[in-house]
Amino acid sequence: MAERLVGRPAPNFMMEMVSGDGEHFGKVSLSDYKGKWLVFFFYPLDFTIVCPTEITALSEVYAKFKELNTEVLGVSTDSIHSHRAWIRTDKNDNGVGKLNFPLASDITKSVARDYGVLIEEEGVALRGLFIINPDSEIVYQVVNHNNVGRSVEETLRVLQALQSGGLCPINWKPGEQTLKAN
Repeated sequence: MAERLVGRPAPNFMMEMVSGDGEHFGKVSLSDYKGKWLVFFFYPLDFTIVCPTEITALSEVYAKFKELNTEVLGVSTDSIHSHRAWIRTDKNDNGVGKLNFPLASDITKSVARDYGVLIEEEGVALRGLFIINPDSEIVYQVVNHNNVGRSVEETLRVLQALQSGGLCPINWKPGEQTLKAN
């Protein structure tokens, strides 16, 4: 049976990554995001059909995440070399082009396994998205089938709801009243 992650410390990670411009390789760890919010998302593979739509949409609104003291990190089980090639491939040729955040390589599949999104028999991750607070606690997760992309607007809405510190009713939007506990 799967173990819940929400409300628990985020599993630690250390992975190789490539910068969003495809120019630099490096390492990335959970501790790099201490004191900031993190939208940490998994996608199945580079050079697929649905993934570029999500990744480029997240990149396009990256400035909004930054305004909310939030970083974004994408990860798949592909290598950093595949990530670099994908970033350097034009969007019209099934690439993602330059991104505003890095892509990490979970080539060992250990991070996807720790976050409960690895499809073991295929060696790829499901579409898992986690919001990790500045204290490295997972406060939101959504995992879905690989044929359905996620909503950037919903991710932003949930992030802002979590940051509001209030009780947010269904369809709550920033600027609206939160609920009061009885």
